Amino acid sequence: MTGKVPPDALEDLLAATGAADPAVSVGPAYGEDAAAIDLGDRTLVVATDPLSLATDAVGRLAVHVACNDVAASGADPRWLTNTVLVPDADPDRLEAIASQVDAAATDVGAAVVGGHTETVPALERPLLSMTALGTTDRFLSTGGASPGDRLLLTKGAGIEATAILATDFREACADAGVPAGTLESAARFLEEVSVVPDAAAVREFATAAHDPTEGGVAGALVELATAGGTVLEVDRDRVPIRPETRTCCDALGVDPLRAFGSGALLAAIPPGRVDGALDALAAAGDDHEGIDAAEIGTVREPGTEPDGESAGTLLLDGEAIREPPRDELYRLWE
Repeated sequence: MTGKVPPDALEDLLAATGAADPAVSVGPAYGEDAAAIDLGDRTLVVATDPLSLATDAVGRLAVHVACNDVAASGADPRWLTNTVLVPDADPDRLEAIASQVDAAATDVGAAVVGGHTETVPALERPLLSMTALGTTDRFLSTGGASPGDRLLLTKGAGIEATAILATDFREACADAGVPAGTLESAARFLEEVSVVPDAAAVREFATAAHDPTEGGVAGALVELATAGGTVLEVDRDRVPIRPETRTCCDALGVDPLRAFGSGALLAAIPPGRVDGALDALAAAGDDHEGIDAAEIGTVREPGTEPDGESAGTLLLDGEAIREPPRDELYRLWE
């Protein structure tokens, strides 16, 4: 089955960490998308992500997905290595991938410093594995949220999923009645999958941050709750969903909270700093045009009233979710 391996199986993989190194302050852990390596006066942040299914924009998305993890961890992404596996050495496809990677890296101010390229005939489509690196003086972990913190979400749920639906599944959306103008607007969401500006705006206010990817906002919330040993209480109606997202997702029966979410940043903010974070986002973005954000829920101690839920639980409109959902776009590729 396509998608992330189950948490129990992942735990066995994460236990295999190789030689011990005291410089590794944050290593492999469920819900933690980046490692933190102590360099003395700075912390090196390292994140790796694969991408294979969004064929039309695989190079652009691969850069942003990896850089988003570094940015959500409190660092500015500076360097990239790129492993490219393709079914064949089609020069047009390789040129398209290289152009997308170069443009996206330039957008976030990161340099491609190496990688590897080879053909793998068993593949049906290109597969990119991107590693992003950056440095910070304050690492921001997924597991740092404290009870009482408020949860902010920037932009909206399903930004990346919307762009994929409007490109890879454009014909299916059109056949389901999505207007051409809506598809054109939705396809441009590819230009908004970076959360580097979002993270730069809120990191001084946040106790934790996470980049929703596979499994969408719901998956990211479960991972944040699990990493921090907390319970998250979220009201679905407070989660921002753009009209294009709702239209495209409704047309193909996709829950926007359970579909690829790159483009949004989830952050836990102490209650006294929420206004400051929202003000910083309102002043951020290109030409200071602002980044939309909404408060969607709260962080709670596990085992507290009224339901006594265990650590690692998302309460979404009262429904207890303890494992990240399978991304709803996968069934469209199968």
